Amino acid sequence: MTRSATEQDIPELVRLRALLFEDMGGDFFNPSSPDDWRQALATVFKQKLTEPDTLILVVDAETGLAACGIGSIEQWFPGPHSRNGRIGHVIGVVTDSAHRRRGHSRAIMAGLLDWFRDREAIRVDLYASHQAEPLYRELGFLDHPDPALYWRP
Repeated sequence: MTRSATEQDIPELVRLRALLFEDMGGDFFNPSSPDDWRQALATVFKQKLTEPDTLILVVDAETGLAACGIGSIEQWFPGPHSRNGRIGHVIGVVTDSAHRRRGHSRAIMAGLLDWFRDREAIRVDLYASHQAEPLYRELGFLDHPDPALYWRP
């Protein structure tokens, strides 16, 4: 059902990621900036498809992609709460609205979680939409002990 993305999938990956931001709404996810972030995203997708710290899984549709999800692992500094410092991140699991409620996000998450286990990630973080939060909690995700803050220069 899922497969690793290829370079030929990049236009569809960009399309799905744009849908994710449209669904999330608000100024943070849809600023009025005229910057062409889609081209920058395509460039990063092309680079990350070949790097061992990233896995991009997709689900095919009759035409294009039905869903996608990105897993990434960062090497942080080890500590008592993180014995090896390998922190996983789930980024942008999104299903096209025409293909929702068919288990695509669950299948993508199962593949990503297996990949994180195989690479000995000590923790996996994600930001969940209100609609997806029940799925992530069902898969074992908990509230993070640290507050999420951000800074924009």
